[in-house]
Amino acid sequence: MKSSSDAAILERAKAEDRVLVTHDKDFGELAFRARLPARSGVVLFRLSGADPETDNRRMLSVLQSRDDWSGRFSVVTEDRIRMRLLPHVASEDS
Repeated sequence: MKSSSDAAILERAKAEDRVLVTHDKDFGELAFRARLPARSGVVLFRLSGADPETDNRRMLSVLQSRDDWSGRFSVVTEDRIRMRLLPHVASEDS
């Protein structure tokens, strides 16, 4: 979906209950506004890009290390993972 709009990509992830993996920071705000369903989520990679092979290894390692990406907006850097519940999950838990 490379040439699709961010909104169209997010809508597809929502419709198909998918976790969106991206380098595009715009998906953070969109994900919160769209109130993704609990089975969806966003993983934003904020890697240096200095060495694509190192970045690729980091992405694969991180994605395989967890199974709780759904329902969260996650930001992955070279040295950490930050995860935040999407709004619908927080409101369901109340």
